[in-house]
Amino acid sequence: MQGPSALVDMLSNIGPVALFVMILLLFASLYSWTVILGKIATFKKATQESRNFIRAFRKAARLQEIAAVTEHYKASPLAQVFVEVYETYKRQTGGSGPPRNLTPLERSAQTAASESITSLERRMTWLATIAATSPFVGLFGTVMGVVDAFHGLGTAGAATLRAVAPGISEALITTAAGLFVAVPAVVAYNQFTARIRVFASATDDFCRELLNALEEIPVRAPVPPRGGASQDPSQEVERGLYK
Repeated sequence: MQGPSALVDMLSNIGPVALFVMILLLFASLYSWTVILGKIATFKKATQESRNFIRAFRKAARLQEIAAVTEHYKASPLAQVFVEVYETYKRQTGGSGPPRNLTPLERSAQTAASESITSLERRMTWLATIAATSPFVGLFGTVMGVVDAFHGLGTAGAATLRAVAPGISEALITTAAGLFVAVPAVVAYNQFTARIRVFASATDDFCRELLNALEEIPVRAPVPPRGGASQDPSQEVERGLYK
């Protein structure tokens, strides 16, 4: 019980500069954990919906079937890419037949992929900033506390360890607080960065898969004239899988 009581006693006796530093670190910690917990929920939802979406995409027989269910996968970057590419595809063809030009589709896919990854990276810079600056903010409080302790020692004129130790121990609390804030932010930032790279790679792979599927859509077979003989079956073109 002496450890916690000693810590409470030191916190109650810290100077105004150290108190300001502790309050600043407290707000930084709260914001950091808000970002961390929010990102965990976002990445979990995006991962689950991306898995479900890619299964639905590969099982579907028509692009229209996928477009009808994309509302259920709004958190998935793959679904966001599909929506943008499909809108461009409909503007070209009206929703059926092979695309006239793949270049606009490729641009739409790249833009949508970039926007979806940027959305996942939102507030990551704040997490990196908190991780990088918190130790220095805590160190600033420690330095100012040590300066204050030695100034008080010089004023009192008692050059003993017993006289200076309480002030230095109180000052070191801010360094510990800075590390306490920085370590979770560093770990979370590195983990989230790795997850975002995985999302970016999966999105690029899906872009290629979607463009390949669009490129493989065959030309619709011409309608035979009324009253005329039907077209030779050997010349008919079957509908594609994603028609």
